[in-house]
Amino acid sequence: MKKNYLIAIILLAFSVYMGCKKDDEFNCGDTFIDSRDGQNYNTILIGDQCWMAENLNVGDIINDTLKMKYNGIIEKYCYDNDPANCNEYGGLYQWNEMMEYDTTAGVQGICPDGWHLPTDDEWKILEGTVDSLHLVGDSIWNRIGFRGYDAGKNLKSKIGWFQNTGTDAFEFTALPGGCNIDDGYFYKITNSTLFWTSTENQGSAWNREVFYGVDKIGRGFHVPENGYSVRCLKN
Repeated sequence: MKKNYLIAIILLAFSVYMGCKKDDEFNCGDTFIDSRDGQNYNTILIGDQCWMAENLNVGDIINDTLKMKYNGIIEKYCYDNDPANCNEYGGLYQWNEMMEYDTTAGVQGICPDGWHLPTDDEWKILEGTVDSLHLVGDSIWNRIGFRGYDAGKNLKSKIGWFQNTGTDAFEFTALPGGCNIDDGYFYKITNSTLFWTSTENQGSAWNREVFYGVDKIGRGFHVPENGYSVRCLKN
């Protein structure tokens, strides 16, 4: 009798909890569904940051010979103009399109509600969290070029790379989706992936690169007309 009573109390407590929990309550690590198009994204908690574990893939495909426009429509490139590549690697976005023509670092941009475009400094936190030698706050993260020890290797996926695949130690799963250069040329697929940050730098914008032959992670700044991958960070 006591056992049955205890079970009843546990079931009652669970039903009360479920009744109080919102249907749309999100916990990092859950699959996030973008209400704009129904796209699903894996998420992962790395340190204190909640990242999308997949590249953003929202918007309408345009041909690589066209420039993205400030027209109220999110536009994207798909590598080789093939929608299948967007499904696998996510879209490629020019910086201004990604930012929705705002220049404020950390703006929501084309991310879903509740998410934002990571800043250069927020990327430094990620790098210091995943690197096994250089911690958050290390001055090495302020440098330009490939730096750190193994942050790139730890962020890279275990599959898809030309060679020197990653460990995906933190389940960030950076795939080698390549990029689009402002003359309409796609390149680097299976070799590299470049991510925009939302931080400007004298008419250009800071980015990150993970490359097949390097365990480190690259930091640079490029013209905003280039088409790079986008990750969103939870507010």
